[in-house]
Amino acid sequence: MILFPEISPEIFSVDIGGFEFALRWYALSYIIGIFLGWRLAVLATRRADLWPRNQSPIEPVQAEDLMTWIVFGVILGGRLGYVIFYEPSKYIGDPVSILKVWQGGMSFHGGFLGVVFTAYLFFKRNLVPYASGADLLALCTPIGLLLGRIANFINAELWGRATEMPWGVAFPGEAAQACGQLSGLCARHPSQLYEAALEGLLLGTILIFVAFRKNGLKRPGLISGLFFAGYGIARYLVEFFRQPDAQFQSVTNPVGYAFQFGDYGLTMGQSLSLPMIILGIALIITALRRAAL
Repeated sequence: MILFPEISPEIFSVDIGGFEFALRWYALSYIIGIFLGWRLAVLATRRADLWPRNQSPIEPVQAEDLMTWIVFGVILGGRLGYVIFYEPSKYIGDPVSILKVWQGGMSFHGGFLGVVFTAYLFFKRNLVPYASGADLLALCTPIGLLLGRIANFINAELWGRATEMPWGVAFPGEAAQACGQLSGLCARHPSQLYEAALEGLLLGTILIFVAFRKNGLKRPGLISGLFFAGYGIARYLVEFFRQPDAQFQSVTNPVGYAFQFGDYGLTMGQSLSLPMIILGIALIITALRRAAL
């Protein structure tokens, strides 16, 4: 196994008047991810020849405004999604804790819905074609996923199930080391890095290649479809290696299925990913049936 490296979740902290302000890797991943996503959006919108009828859906200067809307969508949607999908009973009993975002608890699928809602408002307000606007967002998203999952690894959170594979990582903490009857150090799948590789690096490379080399943006909905299907498939597969949330596990349900059918079932992550896969395939088929604009 691989021993978890000595990496602090905080890059640095400063004490000012008794209040401690810290810059964490997770926050930095959001900042850099949004910045790089914005730069990619600007690059794509400056290439009018990539878009239908050689006309970019938004002006490059509007990309910054769009990213601001997206930030609110990610934070609000991600937090509310975690509350609703994963621990509703906890937050019903203590609703004030919903506001304590700094304590952790964000859902990708909730953040995705938040982005959909805020993007819809932005596109409607600025008369942006919905399909092309969605393609632009889909093109930029894997960068944030890549950096976010790496930050999850640094934070030693969202680790995977116990494994005997040589690349298993012995994550710190009592919860990570609770591997049933196993003695000694407990190695787990570094599922955060699996997701970083699949959802971030691989999916991002495919989308950029299709958009910039194969005129994918000229078929509205194609890039969005590839993103939805690609992310959904990647997340569905990684769920086999990722440790499920404790509230879904029990003596009769050790795997942590959110929905169980006899000896089989679906984790919450798989259940939320299936609609994305279906939507993505439908968008891809629809886009390919149209002539490139």
